[in-house]
Amino acid sequence: MNETGFIDLRSDTVTRPTAAMRRAMAEAEVGDDVYGEDPTINRLERRAAEILGKQAALFVPSGTMGNTIGVKLHTRHGQEVICEARSHLLEYELAMLAWFSGCVGRPVRAAGGVLRWEQVKQEIRPLGPHRAPTALIELENTHNMAGGTVTPLEVMTEICDGAHNAGLKVHLDGARIFNAAAHLGTTVKDLCAGADTVMFCLSKGLCAPVGSLLAGEEEAIARGRLYRKRLGGGMRQAGVLAAAGLIALEEMPARLGEDHANARFMAEEMARIPAVRIVHRVETNLVIFDISAAGMAASELSRKLKERGVLINPIDQRLLRLATHHDAPRAACERALRVIEECLH
Repeated sequence: MNETGFIDLRSDTVTRPTAAMRRAMAEAEVGDDVYGEDPTINRLERRAAEILGKQAALFVPSGTMGNTIGVKLHTRHGQEVICEARSHLLEYELAMLAWFSGCVGRPVRAAGGVLRWEQVKQEIRPLGPHRAPTALIELENTHNMAGGTVTPLEVMTEICDGAHNAGLKVHLDGARIFNAAAHLGTTVKDLCAGADTVMFCLSKGLCAPVGSLLAGEEEAIARGRLYRKRLGGGMRQAGVLAAAGLIALEEMPARLGEDHANARFMAEEMARIPAVRIVHRVETNLVIFDISAAGMAASELSRKLKERGVLINPIDQRLLRLATHHDAPRAACERALRVIEECLH
């Protein structure tokens, strides 16, 4: 429950920094990061690179900026980027793929949001007189709008190997990659091994108040630092934010399984409500559900829930998405379930 008394299940971005994060922020050693002199940011970037198994990392204000830079590093204007049809890159980043990188998306619809190499290789376009050539394959793990579904390690590896053999790069939108690793029981390093660049968010399930990181080869990240400046992401004494990010990296991944268990609990209980249909297998902390059988628009249910102290966002006229997180423990989930059932009855 948040400070206003609402049970907020709109997203895991609504999480508040923990007490340990607030203390670390208050005591953070800082400097000017544009000059590379903020010691706390430097520690965060080194630690993130180490955890992901990459040479270097770059602290950015948002996941959208991280993805934008990641795409730009691997492409030139007039090229194509293969991505899943419901990917965040394509649907929720204000066409930065075109606006900043000058590229177009080649969307591929995949079951459960999990692209397979057999699908990807059929969409690769060579340089020719009529079609834009493919430059990059973009993956999303977990996949937001497929319901937090996880791309298995062997699938990630096959796509990355295939892409590299075809002379292409791979960017991974790993906004919730720690959730994917927790579900699979593997390491983030292993999941990211084949990707040329990886973005992940500190401000979702890891509970930091601000920030994401982009990781990859040292030369690419050095160029990425210049793109960050162009996008207005050059920050000064931002070690106060990085301090929370370090706590997020070290302390919060181990508890993500609790969020996953709460999401499965909510999905199982909601599936007992006649008007509700869970539209995907719940693997991590996201649940997308269909209420078309209720004869009520998703926006109307969202309004009714808000009146009763529960915040859940509609996706369209029949679907809603909820996210479990650190600030919505089991008791809050149980109360939210009661309110959902009451509103649908």
